[in-house]
Amino acid sequence: MHEQHVRWYTPHLSRDFEMLVFGHGGLPVILFPTSLGRYFQNKDFGLVGSVAHLVDAGRIKLYCPDGIDDRSWYNKSIHPADRVKTHMAYERVILHDVVARAQHETGQGRIAVAGASFGGYHSVNFAFRHPDVAAYCISLSGAFDIRSFLDGYFDDNAFFNNPVDYLPGLGDPWFLDHIRRMGIILGTGDRDICRDCNRHLSHLLHSKGIPHFLDDRQWCGHDWNYWRDMFPHYLSLLPV
Repeated sequence: MHEQHVRWYTPHLSRDFEMLVFGHGGLPVILFPTSLGRYFQNKDFGLVGSVAHLVDAGRIKLYCPDGIDDRSWYNKSIHPADRVKTHMAYERVILHDVVARAQHETGQGRIAVAGASFGGYHSVNFAFRHPDVAAYCISLSGAFDIRSFLDGYFDDNAFFNNPVDYLPGLGDPWFLDHIRRMGIILGTGDRDICRDCNRHLSHLLHSKGIPHFLDDRQWCGHDWNYWRDMFPHYLSLLPV
């Protein structure tokens, strides 16, 4: 695979930001790291390698941005309100820097987002908040409730970054129409610690009439070997 390391200064975080990019063309796929993971994590644990054939064939171009969970959700040294605001600044980096770059490089207007574990949260939340940008959303053993990171604090910013809270009341026709046209895949299994999270999110999506695929597998747990099997299969289902 063609691999490129990218580093730039982003005003959204007032610091340098790093990313690995794989491939030469195709559908842009933004692959988030897991909890506290860095931009090289998905490569180091073989998730990138599991889709090398799709990258080399020009079906997808993979963007692996850095994670800043240590500065946001896991940062106990700042107020919970600031943890959410830091996450929202990260989202602006993804939207205005990463997505914009991917669109320019591939010539495609809409993208796919994906991630495992807490990366699944990032992909789902980003996709549902920006359904005009995300054509596809793939979550591998994701968890979608961030209340445990906020020490009992909750405000509007937290609410609108917590899919299990904002989905039930979502009534905006623009959002619902875009999300209903999105290709959504939730991968989990009977040995996955996040299985109930996925089944609950699936229930919420059903209640809003949002089509999706809940892949609840047998003998499947919460680890990289399962995700390396899931990810290429799910990407192969996309019409790219």
